[in-house]
Amino acid sequence: MNRIQHTFNELKRKGGKAIIPYIMAGDGGMDCLIDRLLILEEMGATAIEVGIPFSDPVADGPTIQKAGIRALENGTSLRTTISELARVREAISVPIVLMTYLNPIYSYGIEKFVQEIVKAGVDACIIPDLPIEEEEIICPLLSEVNIELIRLVTMTTPLDRIKMIAHKGRGFLYTVTVKGITGTRNDLDHEVGQFLKIVKEISPIPVLAGFGISNERQIEELASYCDGVIVGSKIVELFNKNDLESLKRLMSVFNLYKNVQ
Repeated sequence: MNRIQHTFNELKRKGGKAIIPYIMAGDGGMDCLIDRLLILEEMGATAIEVGIPFSDPVADGPTIQKAGIRALENGTSLRTTISELARVREAISVPIVLMTYLNPIYSYGIEKFVQEIVKAGVDACIIPDLPIEEEEIICPLLSEVNIELIRLVTMTTPLDRIKMIAHKGRGFLYTVTVKGITGTRNDLDHEVGQFLKIVKEISPIPVLAGFGISNERQIEELASYCDGVIVGSKIVELFNKNDLESLKRLMSVFNLYKNVQ
C-alpha cells in the first residue's frame, strides 16, 4: 500500500472528505515552493498537486497558463522541480502528486523520470494528455516503484470508458467537472451532481472532483457527491496575490470535513 492509498483509507475511516490543492512549481520562484507546500499542509491539504510549467498546457486555463509563464521565466523546469522536491521532501508528510504533460517526460527520458521522481518522494503522477491506450509506455515503470498514475474522466467520457478507467487505478479517479479547461467559474454545470453520483457508483476507488472550483459553496456542493475536490486556479490566484487569509478560509471548508470522526 502506498501513501496515497493509506491516506484515503484513513480519510474513509474518519468519514472525511479530501482536499487536494494545486500549485505551479516555480511560480513566485523555486525558493518559495517549500513555503507553499508547508502552508497548504498546515491548512489541511490531504495531498498536494505540484504542476510543472509547460509551453503547451492544453488542459490549463488562463490562470494556470499565466502561472506557468511566470515559472518558466523564473527558469523552472521538470529537472529543477524534481531536484527541489528531493531537497525538501522530508519536511512534508502529505502525498505529493506531480502533474506534467507527456512531452516533457519524453524529453527528460521516461526511465530517468521515474527513477528520479521516486527518489524525490513523489507518490503519484497526473499526465492529462496520456490516453489509457498509450499508458503502457510508463505505467509498468511507475508500478514497479509504487507510484500511482492518476487517471482522468470528463463529463463527455462514455460510461463504458469511465468504468474501464476507474478499474485501472488504485489511488483516486480525477473527475473533470466542466466541459473545458481549468479556471474558476461562478456557477457549476447543472448536470455535474448527477454525473458525480454516477461515477461514484461505478468507481472502486475514491472519486475527486476538479476544474472550475472557485469558492467554498462550490466545494461543499461537489464534496456532497463524491470523496473530495481538487482546487487549482483559485489556489494559484490566491498565492499570486499573497492573500493567505482567503486561502485559509477556502481550505477551512475541507478541514471541517477532515475532522469528522
